[in-house]
Amino acid sequence: MIFLSFDIEEFDNPFPCSQLLTFERQMEISVAGTERILDLLAGQNVVATFFCTANFAEHAPHLISRMVADGHEVASHGYYHNRFEPEHLKQSRDFLERLTGCSVTGFRMPNMGQVSVDELVNAGYSYNSSLHPTYLPGKYNNFTKPRRIFQEGALYQIPASVSPLVRLPLFWLALHNYPLPIYKMLAQASLKKDGYLNLYFHPWEFIDLNNAGLDLPLYVKRNSGDAMVDRLASFIACFKAKNEQFGRLNECAEKFLNT
Repeated sequence: MIFLSFDIEEFDNPFPCSQLLTFERQMEISVAGTERILDLLAGQNVVATFFCTANFAEHAPHLISRMVADGHEVASHGYYHNRFEPEHLKQSRDFLERLTGCSVTGFRMPNMGQVSVDELVNAGYSYNSSLHPTYLPGKYNNFTKPRRIFQEGALYQIPASVSPLVRLPLFWLALHNYPLPIYKMLAQASLKKDGYLNLYFHPWEFIDLNNAGLDLPLYVKRNSGDAMVDRLASFIACFKAKNEQFGRLNECAEKFLNT
């Protein structure tokens, strides 16, 4: 099974250019990208998980409603993308539950940061998908951490997928920069090893970053916009042709924890 997930946030990532944008422009970028993602998933008839900041949801409630109507899972990405307080865990979950009318059981920390298991459990979450079990220079070294779903106390930990053995990342930057056949091959190897894939992306990747007036590194802008839509569509079609199912992360523990 393949779990696609999207970190839906105001565009205020660590790149300096985003810090110079007004909040309205940050939202404009993320709203446009989210609409393209939803259109793509609808066209491919697959479901996914959307980790949304409460701040984004508050300013784009129509998109949250569409996620629910289209059968996707809405999970929490904190209250704000650029700052975190422990109380935001429950506040964001409560807000998203009121907005969606659905139970919110999953959390992902912005930038795949660390978060307390006890605080997540106390805030009412059943799973966390904030662990990227690889080494990214200047970011984190999780190379020795578990690469497959595991239980930690009362919480399920669902790491992002990496390739077997050398743990090459399969996250958003990989789909931008790896040759597409190589990305599919690595994803297939991880799927065969683990029984599932957990892949994550962002809305702003699906707009043309080369012509958005943003000073971003080439490795971020490469294959953005239409090219990223086409790449993800090709990936989905490839694995649908192999009869792979696409699901929501809140299904992962029941299906794969003890397999």
